[in-house]
Amino acid sequence: MFSKEESRLLRQEFWTSFGKSFPRKWLLYDTKIKGVSFKFHFDTTSALITLDLEDDLENRINCWEKLESLKGILKSEYLPEAIYEEEHFLDNGKEISRIYLPLEQKVSIHNKNTWRDVMEFFNVNMNLFEAFFEEYKDLIKG
Repeated sequence: MFSKEESRLLRQEFWTSFGKSFPRKWLLYDTKIKGVSFKFHFDTTSALITLDLEDDLENRINCWEKLESLKGILKSEYLPEAIYEEEHFLDNGKEISRIYLPLEQKVSIHNKNTWRDVMEFFNVNMNLFEAFFEEYKDLIKG
């Protein structure tokens, strides 16, 4: 078991190490579309990448419909295992829409032996996710 401080330091070490191993500027919140952001997630039980829609309901629905129409392309040309979740609830209870790709192996941010696999998963798959987005962002922005 790790103390809160030990856990915080491990998390900080992971993200610093990831940034040094794969030095590039990720899109993340800089999508130029209101309420649309990419995220990396890594905790004590899982790792995943996400495209989250967190805007007001009308804009979220509008953007979601466009992403739904591109689902075949995303899954056939970029991320075959991507999961679409129109209604996703965050830990704080907020409802968003999310497209995500989980790493299908047991990992933990507290286990440094799993870090390399997570970093490579993040790098390869977020590159593909961003490539898809760059190719179709004008259509998504609509």
